[in-house]
Amino acid sequence: MGLLISWLILSLAVWVTAAVLPGFKVKDFKSAIIVALVFGLLNFFFGWLLFAVFTVATLGLAWLLAFLTRWLINALLLMLTDRLTDHLKIDSFAWALLGALAISIVSTVVSMVLRI
Repeated sequence: MGLLISWLILSLAVWVTAAVLPGFKVKDFKSAIIVALVFGLLNFFFGWLLFAVFTVATLGLAWLLAFLTRWLINALLLMLTDRLTDHLKIDSFAWALLGALAISIVSTVVSMVLRI
């Protein structure tokens, strides 16, 4: 049940992000659900691997700056999601960075509200 709720929260965050950012486009809420699924799976399977690679490549600096590293990795995974599906269109890497930040903020706020 928790996984389904997390997926819906991520879907809502993707949809809200697309509504707010002009360079981050999702067709409709159904597309946001598909994008959240693909992005969530990529994050689950490759997010930790990319974090480990960044940590080793920067001699531990990525681990010390974990928030910035996760933000960069999420932007990269959003760009990959854009390439893998036709339900998401991101105009540039800068929009992917802003999208990753917005998705993180919306997801955190919605999760905090639902726990209260």
